Amino acid sequence: MKLYPIESGNFKLDGGAMFGVVPKSLWNRTNPADANNMIDIAARCLLIEDGNRLILIDTGMGNKQSDKFFSYYYRWGNDNLNASLKKAGFHRDDITDVFMTHLHFDHCGGSVQWNDSQTGYEPAFKNAVFWTNEPHWKWATEPNPREKASFLKENLLPMEESGQLKFIQRPEFPFMEGTELGFNILFVDGHTDKQMIPHIQYQGKTVVFMADLLPTVGHIPLPYIMGYDTRPLLTLSEKDTFLKNAADNNYYLFLEHDAHNEICTLQHTDKGIRLNKIHTFDELFS
Repeated sequence: MKLYPIESGNFKLDGGAMFGVVPKSLWNRTNPADANNMIDIAARCLLIEDGNRLILIDTGMGNKQSDKFFSYYYRWGNDNLNASLKKAGFHRDDITDVFMTHLHFDHCGGSVQWNDSQTGYEPAFKNAVFWTNEPHWKWATEPNPREKASFLKENLLPMEESGQLKFIQRPEFPFMEGTELGFNILFVDGHTDKQMIPHIQYQGKTVVFMADLLPTVGHIPLPYIMGYDTRPLLTLSEKDTFLKNAADNNYYLFLEHDAHNEICTLQHTDKGIRLNKIHTFDELFS
């Protein structure tokens, strides 16, 4: 098995929305805002190569939306999914499986593309199976008013219509029946219903793809919870349990949304769970 970080593109989000009730005077220390109160956000995906399987975890927001849509998110930098896959030695047609932690547009938008000359919206990975879970699919395709703007039908329905969509039936290893490939999945419900957090055993370490359970290093203190979460008190409980496990077991937390830090570990302190060390992917696994 080999892992590759895949950078699908950077953008910005409102700092207040990213930190909920936490005052700017506190979160601005770790996630400094620009003049528009926007903070740097990454869409860092993870590629798993294992035998003849090539699994991509999350796909970023893609590039098919309108200029008006993207104007809300202040995209910056030169990273994109195709270039990052190429740097790792692959093409999107090599991908056999796309695992989506959840179906908000910044996590699955790159799973579907617009084809001007043929079918309109179509899966962006023509040889891949797209994996989600049935309760979350129902949650996303019959959205509540609060999350409706994050679940875009053009990101979802083409995967189903193509016949490439499959549901994960059980949380334990492996997640694909009949194969030796898989990983443990933690289901959490505070951010959105049945978000999936993969735990991957790699080179003697447990690498956890954090998705939106822990967006950035700045979110490590327990009350630092996004305003986007649908059930913040449930996030508080889920996060408390996870952070303690991560510190106890020396998990390596792969940060999808932290534009400036790839991986971190945690430690117990008198003030609760806090940052232990920041790591680069190459430093740990080169």
